[in-house]
Amino acid sequence: MSSDTRERLLDAAETLYAARGVDAVSLREILQEAGARNATAVQYHFGDRAGILRAILDRHAPDVEARRHALLDAYEDGARGVRPLAAALVRPMAARLADASGRAYLQIWADMVNRPDPLVPVAVLDDPRDSLRRWRTLVEPLLEEDAARLHRRFTAILYASIELARRARSGPRTDDRLFTSYLIDVVAAILGAPVSPETRRLAAERDAVRR
Repeated sequence: MSSDTRERLLDAAETLYAARGVDAVSLREILQEAGARNATAVQYHFGDRAGILRAILDRHAPDVEARRHALLDAYEDGARGVRPLAAALVRPMAARLADASGRAYLQIWADMVNRPDPLVPVAVLDDPRDSLRRWRTLVEPLLEEDAARLHRRFTAILYASIELARRARSGPRTDDRLFTSYLIDVVAAILGAPVSPETRRLAAERDAVRR
């Protein structure tokens, strides 16, 4: 029964966070959506909002991580170039478009990432086994030095997250394979685009002011 309550709370949190955004939903509303009678059920199972978000990530992470690590293994075994790495970023997340819970997760993930101070748990960023960390390491040698310094990898992650969330909001679609391939093309272009002389100059001016 306790595990049933936990799953109902997670389902409710996914639904509400995806529809209204993480910041606009109270713990009380999650309780009401889940039909939980115990007013302390959220605190008991998750502690706080951060605990709920970690649980939502944990619900989807095994599939996303396994898919991305498999694609990164293939890259290291010989599938070289920027596009295979763009695919390794996009495809594991795009696979979540196939079901309602996955679509909610994509919207929540984009909300967590697309803010001045991302809500992604520090433990995820610091874990050497994390597939995104591995992806970032493999992408870096392919970037121009200035592109890496200007956080081109995060730009690719952010763009992919926002586009996948936008797609998820539109509900089930029959052409997700086309969408995914096109998104991979665009992410590859972001990663491989040259840094213009103007951007180099402006970045140098900014860095000089910071010193």
